[in-house]
Amino acid sequence: MKRVGLALTVVFFAGLAMLAACSGTADDSTDSPTGAASGEFDGTIRLGTPLSETGKFAVEGKDTRQGYDTWLRWVNEIHGGIRVGDQRYRAEIVYYDDESDADTAGNVTQRLIDDDRVDFLLGPYSSGLTAPASAVAEDNNVLMVEGSGASDAMFERGFQNLFLVATIASDYTRSSIEALANRGARTAVVAHEDALFATAVAEGAVRHLEANGIDVLAVEAYPEGIQDVSAIMTEFRDLDPDLFVGGGHYNDAVLFVNSAREIGFEPDGMLITVGPSNPRLVDELGRDVDGVLGPTQWEPSMAYSGPYFGTATDYAGYYESLWGEPPVYQAASATAAALTLHLAIEAAGSIDTDAVRAALRELSADTFYGPINFDERGVNTAKPMGTVQILDGEIVVVAPAEAATAQIQYPFG
Repeated sequence: MKRVGLALTVVFFAGLAMLAACSGTADDSTDSPTGAASGEFDGTIRLGTPLSETGKFAVEGKDTRQGYDTWLRWVNEIHGGIRVGDQRYRAEIVYYDDESDADTAGNVTQRLIDDDRVDFLLGPYSSGLTAPASAVAEDNNVLMVEGSGASDAMFERGFQNLFLVATIASDYTRSSIEALANRGARTAVVAHEDALFATAVAEGAVRHLEANGIDVLAVEAYPEGIQDVSAIMTEFRDLDPDLFVGGGHYNDAVLFVNSAREIGFEPDGMLITVGPSNPRLVDELGRDVDGVLGPTQWEPSMAYSGPYFGTATDYAGYYESLWGEPPVYQAASATAAALTLHLAIEAAGSIDTDAVRAALRELSADTFYGPINFDERGVNTAKPMGTVQILDGEIVVVAPAEAATAQIQYPFG
């Protein structure tokens, strides 16, 4: 069994005056901080999550944790805690490092339930880690709300305790492909990691490509943890497609772009999951990523707003005031997951599992992240997926049309 790191319970109290000045607060009637400044709470609601502090998902794990902690700071210090009836509860989050390993994610989830006695769970990063963690949650009848485990397969298990605020994986590429088809793309190739999330993205991409009249010339899967995709990219180069679609995580995006450059593979468009929405990719690869497209769950420029955190732009400003960097969508997804659980607890007026589950199923909320409304599987079907493109080093929204801040450039180059 893998070593489990020490739990780290994160509870924040200081800095109320500074936080109240941040732009991410709602109006005073909604977010009066009564009782929060002095720590006058009636009890504690304890949440827990396995999260990748180390391993291949450490980058996304950091963003996810900062997203959860953004909600934690806000709910305790600005909102005045979680309101349950006429009482207010302080929120805590207990973290364990899942080491980006599925077995460890399951083990520490059980530890959170058995040893830390958490009331509810938040999800780890990635479908591969959320799958075992959510299975433990289901077996122990503990609710888990999450924003990063988007694989369709997880929501075909009939679970009653798993809720996803993000758009599901099979629809990740839909708005991108529709926009590219309208611009003239007619042939495509698809490469993806042989893992839950990436496979679901790729299968969805093939369906959307074919539905939009784009001929799929080849689909290639590769093992998790691969360090060289040159053979796949060489095959694709020789097929000369209009469009390359890559399904994976941040590290995969780096591999795709570097390999394409090295072998001279220059399709008219490259659409890659996860990486292009992260400013770190621009910092790491510079001009090599210009023109690359990517699906995004959320961007600060999107026209979403709600009574908590205000607009998407307000949320981004508040987040940056805490962490000194702008939020990527993984962070926003995490905040949205925690906020959604919080709203359900308040709607239920209880921390009873059955009552909160029923409140989640009935929830219909507008938020800085987009609309939240779950179907019978526990999937948020109210929020569409967006598309970004890196243009002159800037990440801009290019689809769907109602969310776009710039025109998509295709063919690029």
